Amino acid sequence: MGDSKRTFSGVIGGLAGFVAMSAVAGLLIAVGITPALAISSLAASSTINAFENLPNYLKIDELSQVSTIYAVPNSGVPYELASFYDQNRVEVPLAAMNLFVQDAVVAGEDPRFREHGGIDLQGTMRAALAKFTGGPTSGGSSVTQQYVKNVLVQKCEVMPDPDELQACFEEATDPTEERKLKEMRLAIGVEKAYSKDEILQGYLNITGFGGTVYGIQAAAEYYFSATAATLTLPQAASLIAIVNNPEKFRLDEPESETNGAANGYAANKDRRDYILREMLKHKKINQADYDAAVASPIEPAITEPSTGCQTAGGAAYFCDYVTYQLKTDPTFGADEDTRMTNFRRGGYQIYTTLDIELQLASEAAIAENVPMTFEDWDVGAVATSVEVGTGRVLTMAQNKIYTQLEVAPGPEYTGINYNTDFNQGGSLGFQPGSTYKVFTLAEWLKEGHPLGERVDSARKSNWGTFQDYCDGPQNFGAYNPRNDSNEAGRNYSALESTIDSINTGFMGMAKRLDLCKIRDTAESFGVHRANGDPLEKGASSVLGTNEIAPLSMAVAFAGIANKGTTCTPIVIDRIIGADGVEIPAPVSTCTASVEPEVAAGMAYAMERVMTQGSAGVSYRNTSPRSPMIGKTGTTDGSKDTWMSGASTKVATVVGVVSVTGFDTNQRNVYFDSGQAATARHRIWPEIMSVANAKYGGDEFEQAANNLIRGVQVTVPDVRGQSVDAARETIEAAGFGFLDGGVTDSELPAGTVSRSDPAGGDSTSTGATVTVYSSNGSQILLPNVVGQSLDQAKGTLSGFGVVASEQPVTDASQNGKVLSMAPAAGTPTAPGGTVTVVVGKSAAAPPG
Repeated sequence: MGDSKRTFSGVIGGLAGFVAMSAVAGLLIAVGITPALAISSLAASSTINAFENLPNYLKIDELSQVSTIYAVPNSGVPYELASFYDQNRVEVPLAAMNLFVQDAVVAGEDPRFREHGGIDLQGTMRAALAKFTGGPTSGGSSVTQQYVKNVLVQKCEVMPDPDELQACFEEATDPTEERKLKEMRLAIGVEKAYSKDEILQGYLNITGFGGTVYGIQAAAEYYFSATAATLTLPQAASLIAIVNNPEKFRLDEPESETNGAANGYAANKDRRDYILREMLKHKKINQADYDAAVASPIEPAITEPSTGCQTAGGAAYFCDYVTYQLKTDPTFGADEDTRMTNFRRGGYQIYTTLDIELQLASEAAIAENVPMTFEDWDVGAVATSVEVGTGRVLTMAQNKIYTQLEVAPGPEYTGINYNTDFNQGGSLGFQPGSTYKVFTLAEWLKEGHPLGERVDSARKSNWGTFQDYCDGPQNFGAYNPRNDSNEAGRNYSALESTIDSINTGFMGMAKRLDLCKIRDTAESFGVHRANGDPLEKGASSVLGTNEIAPLSMAVAFAGIANKGTTCTPIVIDRIIGADGVEIPAPVSTCTASVEPEVAAGMAYAMERVMTQGSAGVSYRNTSPRSPMIGKTGTTDGSKDTWMSGASTKVATVVGVVSVTGFDTNQRNVYFDSGQAATARHRIWPEIMSVANAKYGGDEFEQAANNLIRGVQVTVPDVRGQSVDAARETIEAAGFGFLDGGVTDSELPAGTVSRSDPAGGDSTSTGATVTVYSSNGSQILLPNVVGQSLDQAKGTLSGFGVVASEQPVTDASQNGKVLSMAPAAGTPTAPGGTVTVVVGKSAAAPPG
């Protein structure tokens, strides 16, 4: 439409607008602060009426900036994990901007910037005349006016409502005289409030350079892999050229026909060279600099900015958990959406708890031992470590590549964080198996039961009634778990059950406890279901059937190692705002879960799991070693396998799990590194070896003797009593009673033949005594020593007698039984064999 003839009314309207604009502009420049009064004769104009109520100046607000998440390695130099932004901008002071940049802006955009009071009258008049005549559009806005326009647009950008944002944007960019006058008034206000250098600094930090790139620092990094301070003259001119029309002159579209690599970015070069001519004209550069700059080709070195945790590599899942913490921290706003918006725009520097060395060890150990994918099995591997006593999360790794895409590009990718709860990373958690038994152990010790106390550990088809103070006594019918290694003992102690992870032993312990109290104890260590539901507390839960996040278990094990005090997990050490001021970071809350003496008893048992029991492989493969506690876990069918443990400094949980429910028996699956079921014992030691070398470890507190052995009392001798009488005697003495069934014995059938522990032995108060009754099938062997062989056979009627001879010199022993086996008095079933030795005199020597 630029070549169309204008109508008479259009010309008149344009003339009126030109006159009004020119008059107002001139008066604004002349009087600066009181333009409305100076042009009161024009008050009838709606344009001027609107102008009277404008604010005096425009405050320079904080700009949307990149927020960055860091880890801090041993060197102390922060390592960037990920950045987050809506606008890729890093604010820098004017002193950090190359002088070429500053001169290019002034020469190319506003040569009289240092002289006018916010409005360039010549430029304004030229622009108004061009509009009046219908000629080509001519820019008339000063740098200050452009800054004002950018600020108004930025105020729109932070609006959460898209409709409000669009309306605001249209108002801020409305090509009308009224909007232009408002812009001019605000420009004068800015000039009255700020110095030229402050305005130039604000302009170069706020202005757009195409796409999501804002500000000269981000533009230098993105287009030329440089900084605002290191740009060359032609690079500076090319970037300032983009400001004139960001979409037309941007340098990141090499396939563009009008401004691409094939034609040397011709559109940008034309504008760049114009700026260079203006710089020469206004004596900002000399002829030699100009000639060299114009002759230089435009060669972008694009450094793709990225936003989000995918840039954090193997630590991406830790980074993802950091963003969860930010979403829930009221420091950043009143609600989740506001917090993330503020974070993405606020220029925060987040320094995390991640231990890079330990993280790399975790990633390497998983990569060496568990593949990302496996045929017919959606296998997952997780490892997370927590610092004891602080709650600082040191590592978080898994065997998948992190993706932020809603649909994963392949089976080796996932956006789900297996280490955390559902609301923290999308995982529903996993059954921890026997690692959960430590909470029954804790409740056992809390209730005053020692580790040496024995319980009914025989496998049963129905375990009967369990106590539950929450819902009343509970019976679980046919629930009859077996032992993983088919241990067949009937009377294990709590210590034995812990060392070898004996299921029936823990069921026997739970029978002596309260299921709801066991749940309470687990919760006191920070344990909860990953999906947010309450912990289940049925009999099966004792063996670890609740779905729990690995991080929760790591926090709990850290609590055990911390003398029974559990600290909530934190992942942020420090937060620095865009203004350089430190902001309070979330803090860990530490709470006593059990008394220190109970924790010492737990540690006593769990140290022996490492040195004598099911976690021995992990213990032996850790180097250097420090005192360590641990517990293994294997779910039904070996679907999931766990190794959880801690020193007094670091707790680590490692799991190999079935992610999507395939019932794969890990004992039947082999990776390149070995059996899947033992991968946990190859990963955990690698991580804890690094942890021990870096953090060390102390001895755990000594457990009191009463927690180990309890008060020792003598077991009553009930042999020969009826079973009912024996039960009454044993229970009256403070012991638990277990009927061990019928056994071969010489005592009358139905009477007690023996007990375990035996009568007269000492054991702890409350221990279970197993009583065995006689079937009367045996007799005590009569003594036949001294009898002749014939007499002995008569005495041993009903037994097979096998005789052998032994030379004797005493004639009285000739033909007599010297010894018998089994010995006299031994209970033996009739029909057995008795071996006798008969004396035989040696022949007299020849005379």
